Amino acid sequence: MYQIVPVAPGEQQMVGGGASGSPLKKKLAREGRPLVMAGMLGCVLVLAAVVAWCYYSASLRKAHLLKTELLDLNKDGFIIRNQAGAVIFTMTFRSGTLDLDSCSKEGNILSCARSDSGKLNFFIQTVRPKNTVMCYRVRWEELQDKHLVEHTMDYNVSHWYGGAELATQHWPIWIQGEEEPRPFIASDVYSNRNAFGGILERYWLSSNATAIKINDSVPFHLGWSEKDRTLRFQARYRDSPFRPAEGQQPFPELSYRVCVGSDVTSIHKYMVRRYFPKPVKVPSTEVFKHPVWSTWAIHKTAITQEKLLRYASDIITHGFTCSHLELDDRYTADYGEFDFDPQKFPNASGMFDKLREDGFQVSLWTHPFINYDSMNFGVGVEKGMFVREPGGELPALVRWWNGIGGILDFTNPEARDWYSSHLRTLKSRYHVTSFKFDAGETSYLPRQFSTLVPLSDPSTFSRRYAEMAIPFSERAELRVGYQSQDVSCFFRIIDRDSVWGYELGLKSIIPTVLTIGILGYQFVLPDMIGGNAYPNRDRSGLPDRELYIRWLELSAFMPAMQFSIPPWAYDNEVIQIAQKFTQLHETLVAPRVLELAGEVLDTGDPIIRPLWWIANDDEVAYKIDSQFLIGDDLLVAPVLEPGKQERDIYLPAGRWRSHKGEREHKGPIYLTDHPVDLDEVAYFTWVH
Repeated sequence: MYQIVPVAPGEQQMVGGGASGSPLKKKLAREGRPLVMAGMLGCVLVLAAVVAWCYYSASLRKAHLLKTELLDLNKDGFIIRNQAGAVIFTMTFRSGTLDLDSCSKEGNILSCARSDSGKLNFFIQTVRPKNTVMCYRVRWEELQDKHLVEHTMDYNVSHWYGGAELATQHWPIWIQGEEEPRPFIASDVYSNRNAFGGILERYWLSSNATAIKINDSVPFHLGWSEKDRTLRFQARYRDSPFRPAEGQQPFPELSYRVCVGSDVTSIHKYMVRRYFPKPVKVPSTEVFKHPVWSTWAIHKTAITQEKLLRYASDIITHGFTCSHLELDDRYTADYGEFDFDPQKFPNASGMFDKLREDGFQVSLWTHPFINYDSMNFGVGVEKGMFVREPGGELPALVRWWNGIGGILDFTNPEARDWYSSHLRTLKSRYHVTSFKFDAGETSYLPRQFSTLVPLSDPSTFSRRYAEMAIPFSERAELRVGYQSQDVSCFFRIIDRDSVWGYELGLKSIIPTVLTIGILGYQFVLPDMIGGNAYPNRDRSGLPDRELYIRWLELSAFMPAMQFSIPPWAYDNEVIQIAQKFTQLHETLVAPRVLELAGEVLDTGDPIIRPLWWIANDDEVAYKIDSQFLIGDDLLVAPVLEPGKQERDIYLPAGRWRSHKGEREHKGPIYLTDHPVDLDEVAYFTWVH
């Protein structure tokens, strides 16, 4: 039997074992310590792996969340890739960054609720309207009183087109310098060479087959950076002529659509069909066929009845078609009246009878101004027909190139009816055919103004003015266009100076016509042959003779021709060249243009087209600014340099036959120093 021996106090620790127990147990304790540490480390590693996996899974979910079709969103902006994975569009959020933790996705809409500065409404909605087109609706709306929203669009080594008529026009767009965003509104670029022109749309197109359309509701300002190669799109109300809609908080919103297609031509066709109104009819076929003869460049404001009748007689004497005669500035005694100055036109009715007997259709110059010294100024004040001072009843006076006065408020039905009734009276009393509607740019609105119907976007005024031409649209002429493609009249590019270069000179005509064609305005009147006879005149007061001839030759291939300085102001050779090219325009160009004009009603496609229209995989074609197409198969390459009787010509892919009947050329090919005599234009027909 075992005997239990009592243990004295203090001895239990020695017997029960512990850290200071037996040597065996001390040894076991020492050997077990690494195992415990390894176990703890293993637990930490497993936990870290679980955390890493959770974080990775969350990152994958977030990455998937921030990716929609071919678009990747990050806090600073987004990129769009093509099917091959190449980045073709980059937009950077310049005025703020998104809080990506606030983002969520529901269906095809990716939305975020916060930025680094507070609450906002941001979303990107993906829309696939066609198999070959992908579109993204983007909106950044501040929900607090923030100064502005700005996104910057990168050029991405591509070529961009569109936007606005400019004084110095290039094709493609040529970014120069650093320009802070300024209001994108219709302005007179002849008086302000740095402004946006009278024909403009919030639309740009890229050789990367992307297009962007800024929404109508945006208080839109445009700037650019040559250094960063970006366009700066900005929305703001502060220090701006834009106003929030009635009842709306002045919180800036920048919203737009970006669409991507398979090629530049097809994406443009989609955008035009989707977002641009179309003209409802083709204007007068006679204006397409025969020249318009204006009194402006040759007589300026010194026009009289005697001079007008002599001008018409000279047209007939020199063998030109009695077509459209345009009586320009200063036929009234004061600006704002609607009848002839009896001193300058003592027998206006007899004058019009004579012109009509000779076969002329006559149009008159008109404008939206009523000068303060006109007898109609008091009428306008009494009837409240003028654009007013903010919150007041008094007219807000405006200075324009012919004085100071009020400008009719075309948001006011009474002002519209009063103006139209005077034009109709002129038309019926003298059998006037139509009108040349001059001015209309928002730059001629007073700096501070109010209208009967408030204008959130000042350029809406230009659209309202353009609508005044609709009853007279068959031969009417406008120089402003903003969302006005459905006004079926001729849109004249702004006055040209009598110079060779890109600043309102001969070289600017093709880039300008191509640009406004991309903006949806196809019935183009490319201003007067030879320019307005201001700069670059010789001792006789005429533009340079060679410049005049080359201008004439280019105009012959435009949708319509307009003379003012007559060919007989020079010599017989110039008369013969003018007769040759007016005949060529009538027989070769006008039939093609009229056929294409009929198609415009359905498609909106340009009549005068860039070379890339038929060669959208040709990098060279994207940069050609001195050649153009009429339709798809007539290529025109005029001489635009002084002293040249040859030029380099680029022919895109295909077989091309020169008008001279020489051998066919197989493109793509450069024809170096192709001979072009002073009385010639090089043009080629695509051989099917």
